[in-house]
Amino acid sequence: MNLTSMERQKTDFLVIGTGIAGLYTALHLSSMGQVTVLTKEKLEDSNTQYAQGGIAAVLDSQDSLELHIQDTLEAGAGLCDRKAVEVLVKEGPERVKELIELGTNFDHIEGELDLSREGAHSRRRILHARGDATGEEIRESLTEVVLERENIEIIEESFMMELILEKSEQLRAAGALVWCNELKKYKIFESPVIVMASGGCGQIYAHTSNPEVTTGDGVAAAYRAGADIEDMEFVQFHPTLFYNPGQPPFLISETVRGEGGILLNSDGHRFMPEYHELAELAPRDIVSRAILREIQKGSEPCVYLDVTDLESEYIKERFPSIYGTLSQEGLDMTEEQIPVAPAAHYMMGGIKADINGCTSIENFYVCGEAACTGVHGANRLASNSLLEGLVFGYRIYDYIKESGNYSHSGSFTSETILPRIGEYGDTFLNTKQRRRKYRKLMMEKAGIIRDEKKLKEMLSFIKQNLDDLSNIKAVNQQFWEFKNMLTVGKLIVLAALKRIESRGGHYRSDYPESKPSWRKKHILFNIENPEGIFNVLE
Repeated sequence: MNLTSMERQKTDFLVIGTGIAGLYTALHLSSMGQVTVLTKEKLEDSNTQYAQGGIAAVLDSQDSLELHIQDTLEAGAGLCDRKAVEVLVKEGPERVKELIELGTNFDHIEGELDLSREGAHSRRRILHARGDATGEEIRESLTEVVLERENIEIIEESFMMELILEKSEQLRAAGALVWCNELKKYKIFESPVIVMASGGCGQIYAHTSNPEVTTGDGVAAAYRAGADIEDMEFVQFHPTLFYNPGQPPFLISETVRGEGGILLNSDGHRFMPEYHELAELAPRDIVSRAILREIQKGSEPCVYLDVTDLESEYIKERFPSIYGTLSQEGLDMTEEQIPVAPAAHYMMGGIKADINGCTSIENFYVCGEAACTGVHGANRLASNSLLEGLVFGYRIYDYIKESGNYSHSGSFTSETILPRIGEYGDTFLNTKQRRRKYRKLMMEKAGIIRDEKKLKEMLSFIKQNLDDLSNIKAVNQQFWEFKNMLTVGKLIVLAALKRIESRGGHYRSDYPESKPSWRKKHILFNIENPEGIFNVLE
């Protein structure tokens, strides 16, 4: 097998991922040329599809841009890049209005947008659709428009394995090596512009709200290619995943608490007022740790979310998807408490990007959850993620358009760095059992509450597994996903060991306080600094 003789496909723009960030970016790039969009499974498989709560934007006269900025900075616990936050908040309303123009139908009351409130927001500014099916509505509306564009090609079941680079004054992206699962063969996509919108890494934890496709592939491939990776210790756990062992994960939106739901422990006691003045509307990291502590103190493996004081018809109308799904499981949320427990939800860190989506690799851009733009800091403000995908996806398009650096350069040059042939084979390796054990250990040792001993044990396990897999030449997607999961997990654990304090989504029981000297201090990884170095944001 020779990569230089593989089937190739040229395109003006290569976008990897079909969530809100990927589709929205592809839509705008299509005004400048041919866009090829790759997705690992089916077009609808992304975190966007499962986003229940909504999208935050300042569209109400009782709200202000500065309030949204301050809420975001406060949730980010001293690690946000204020410039990036200002870009997000100030450009957000225009992007949301465009989303509406493209056909997204957000909920209204008497002709006005029905805005809700979520944890750590000081105003009602969350747009939602179909009650609690916002992500699905956005994904469907964007998909409909994208499929109408003749110069956008979406290729499903295409697993991006490695970036292909060229040497210039710095590394420059030139294409991607892809495993086409349906065709059962490798294929090379050549492009002068690559946009990574591959989503998060929730599947590295045993309990997650994320779909099965979220295995950190984009971050892992970017790291191997030499890109800068930052803030990986900050993984957000959503406090309220429906506790239903053995069944597919189902999220109970934060909006349920925003509309009046309260949390009770196994003794029926409301506990959140004892942990934070905002009670159930405290930042997610605080609520998640409080729930975990109550579970550890109590007699049951979950706590309970109670909305039975709300009007029955209002619940059914406001949360039709949640009500319907719970009803199918034999639970009536209008009369019964909902068993919930925290689960891995969102990766605040990722591929380091500036406010135009540029990375440390020339012609390689990133947006959405795979990116670390600085807007989330140590803890993402609820419903800022969909907004981030729109704002920074548009900025990538605008930057490329203004720079004019998007004409295709033709075939690979003599300076092309092709992936090493020895790493790819044609054997099949089943990693299911190893993967299950890894996810369980990550939850226990590098999850909501961490300490040095557990983190070092986790690091040892990861290194051993990476060593075991290093000489295996397997072709199956499951094998490569597991390698990516281990790579991303290693970055998370190394960063968690290096940050000897607690801040936002990163909590060390052996260093429970936030250190003023660590404010604005980030941990950055790349091939030259595999153990991580400090990057202080001025």
